[in-house]
Amino acid sequence: MRTIKLGTSTLEVPVIAVGCMRINSLEHAQAEQFVQAALEAGANFFDHADIYGGGASEEIFAKAIHMNDDIREKIIIQSKCGIRKGMFDFSKEHIIASVDGILKRLNTDYLDVLLLHRPDTLVEPEEVAEAFDQLESSGKVRHFGVSNQSPMQIQLLKKAVKQPIVANQLQLSITNATMITSGFNVNMENEAAVHRDGGVLDFCRLNDITIQPWSPFQYGFFDGVFLGSDKFPELNKKIDEIAEKYNVSNTTIAIAWLLRHPANMQPVIGTMNIQRLLDCCKASEIRLSREEWYSIYLAAGNILP
Repeated sequence: MRTIKLGTSTLEVPVIAVGCMRINSLEHAQAEQFVQAALEAGANFFDHADIYGGGASEEIFAKAIHMNDDIREKIIIQSKCGIRKGMFDFSKEHIIASVDGILKRLNTDYLDVLLLHRPDTLVEPEEVAEAFDQLESSGKVRHFGVSNQSPMQIQLLKKAVKQPIVANQLQLSITNATMITSGFNVNMENEAAVHRDGGVLDFCRLNDITIQPWSPFQYGFFDGVFLGSDKFPELNKKIDEIAEKYNVSNTTIAIAWLLRHPANMQPVIGTMNIQRLLDCCKASEIRLSREEWYSIYLAAGNILP
């Protein structure tokens, strides 16, 4: 598995992150097989959140991987906090309590990475800074990042937070690529020119923040998977054509499209199917040509100005 540096940290991570949101849907034996397959493929970066499965996903993962000190040093664990029922909460009290709960469920003493999960408009950067300082000094969290945040929201946090923001988890796929599309349409009077994220793609590249695309196979907001969908006949035809050339699956090509971008992204894969996970991992071995990348982008219905 090819690796990259996570943000400005010294942490070497695989280019594929294993999302564990749905691991609570597996029986214990299935969960064991899944995490073992991931490890054998070199995908030892596991992405969690305190709300996944109401916390059960973290517990199931810890049992499936048979968490102990030896195992812990061989894996990289990221989790997220800040979403509560009916609200978002970046208060110091909630962040600290959330991390304690996460560590207990994961049966570990520390997180490699903690992300703030979706923006809290009532955030007080000084409170976040106090929470991060306490978590870092206690050894409970080693690196920090955000999820679904714009450049200005990150800048606001950094007004008080001294730790580097190493990652920003954002929705991105071939069919949900507005952060890329707006860059093609600078100064144009069309819908595609609208910056919906404050130029987050270029901001993250300029500031060495690793973008972690979530829902890399989805279109809309969890409307469905574009692979094999009759809503995207031209896109699937093009992906299948390129997949045949490389003798891989369409899943592999969809992830290879993200990995081809020079931003050095780390897609978060949400599948619990072992074969699809392995197909995703295989994408780290493929570098699409510029022509192939653009042909897929255009087949999704995008238009170059």
